[in-house]
Amino acid sequence: MSAESYYVPVGSESLSAAASDPDRKITIERFASTDLTVSVWADTMQHGAPPSALLLRALERCDARTDVQVTRVAVDILGPIPIAELEVRSWVQRPGRRVELVVAELWSTDTAGRPRAVARATGWRMETVDTAATVHTADTPLPPPEAGRDGAVWRFPASGYLDTLDYRWITEIGGEGPAAMWARPKAALVRGEQMTPLERLFSVADIANGVGSKLDPTQWTFLNTDLTVHVFRVPSGSWVGVSAETSIGPDGVGMCAGVLYDDAGAVGRITQSVQVRARP
Repeated sequence: MSAESYYVPVGSESLSAAASDPDRKITIERFASTDLTVSVWADTMQHGAPPSALLLRALERCDARTDVQVTRVAVDILGPIPIAELEVRSWVQRPGRRVELVVAELWSTDTAGRPRAVARATGWRMETVDTAATVHTADTPLPPPEAGRDGAVWRFPASGYLDTLDYRWITEIGGEGPAAMWARPKAALVRGEQMTPLERLFSVADIANGVGSKLDPTQWTFLNTDLTVHVFRVPSGSWVGVSAETSIGPDGVGMCAGVLYDDAGAVGRITQSVQVRARP
């Protein structure tokens, strides 16, 4: 599967923004979605991880700079993301030397053929300086991938996306406290490209909701409508560690919170809002 990808590029262009903001440039790229993006909830929609990684790719590349790091990304899923051609639009919303805000959107068409945004991400990029003398990590490291158990110990039905990951489980899924595992994507994000470290992180991060759930997916659905990731260190290595747990209120609303890791330790944290519903 290593030669396969979640998306295939089909074109790009650069446009000026509206007349009210003539200095803003919008970068547009188009991608065909492959079956490797299929969700666990329906075979007509994408899992949240590949689109999140595609948006992250745009946030990194838009007016790219070598002296900044993406530090926080907030992704809102505006509706089911179809297995179809997607248009990625990105622009710098708030430029700055030390801190700047970049926006990326995924566009598709509705059943009537009208264009619509299906996901949106905002990302803060912060200027980097040398703080090696003050490094501190609050979260303790996970046991390494080789300490985990092989195999997809999911209670979900098979899907395109879940089948693209290698797994190493550190804890039992659904047990007491946060569940923890390592995952590694076997597919490329975009055909012909090597993933950046943050693209790899985001190609896995959205599984936190499934990792941290205590619910049986044959009895319940628990779709996340968003994800927010704070990154304080660029990850390294091919494995992404996830430790997460979902809290559920009395009215169908839940929240997943977790920590993301590489081999050296924690690299950031993730939260997701979750819509919880009993299956009919």
